[in-house]
Amino acid sequence: MPRGYAVSTTQERDLEKAIDAGDPAIRFSNKQIHLGQMTVGPVLFLAAERARLNALQWNTFRVKRLGATVGAELHDIDITKPLAPDALAEVKQALAEYKVIFFRDQPLNADQHIAFAAQFGELELHPFLPGTDGKPELVRFAKSAEVGGYENAWHHDVTWREIPSLGAVLHALQVPETGGDTLFCDMHAAYDGLSEDIKAQIENLEAEHDFMPSFGVRLTKEKQAEMRLQYPVMHHPVAPRHPVTGRRYLYVNPFFVTRIVGLSVQESEDLIAHLTRQSTYLEYQCRFQWQKDSVAFWDNHAVQHYAASDYYPDIRIMERASIIGHRPTK
Repeated sequence: MPRGYAVSTTQERDLEKAIDAGDPAIRFSNKQIHLGQMTVGPVLFLAAERARLNALQWNTFRVKRLGATVGAELHDIDITKPLAPDALAEVKQALAEYKVIFFRDQPLNADQHIAFAAQFGELELHPFLPGTDGKPELVRFAKSAEVGGYENAWHHDVTWREIPSLGAVLHALQVPETGGDTLFCDMHAAYDGLSEDIKAQIENLEAEHDFMPSFGVRLTKEKQAEMRLQYPVMHHPVAPRHPVTGRRYLYVNPFFVTRIVGLSVQESEDLIAHLTRQSTYLEYQCRFQWQKDSVAFWDNHAVQHYAASDYYPDIRIMERASIIGHRPTK
């Protein structure tokens, strides 16, 4: 069995026999044999990526790393103004390397927020989340005692679109005194931590992504039908390759994935459970504690995120601009 999973010798023999026999009920099962438990001890396969990131040098900003392989704060850079070409190139590279980058003390107004994000591509309009104050590119997330936070599940954004977001720029306007952090998971690491057998099994699989279980539940039947015409069920690879780095990453999340194409209901449920469990491992994560005018910019291919909903009934107000990306490919 591969590193990173704790199973007994008997379980290991039984699993190998089942795999050799081609038994799909065992091959993807997390009910009879629990494959998802991280082994206590060093997660050795992270070391090379951690060392590589430690060696990176930058000319236009200073970096403070947050996680082993994911997350970095960029200091001594002002994103309220257009970036010089050399700074823009380095920010793009930093996003690809660290998967999510953060900025402190950036008092962006709405136009500056939009202008910063637009340096990285065309901005996305969200069909279910209206824009803010005449700015359709900006989505506001205003949470309070009246409107609670419901983003506390691991997910990529808008995977039900044919072309999901490249990334998103989130600006903190008002934050609670405690709580309200956002967590990010390195989905390259989540893929790398899988057994070689599971990697082989998912290489050519596709998952079905659908807005209906999340955004659709609040719509009338008539509106559901209207939006379904615009956003049909979409199939994306389970383990696509990143458009910049070429590395594989896991692209399955509990918000929007309804099944794995070509598998039985039981196989699909078991595999989804196993793959979505990978994002829960702390070794693959970083956690960002917000302050007013903090900004997060994440790569929507490389990371999933989770907004901790632990600040009720306090107020938390954020604004997000998302950038149109690329269709995930194998």
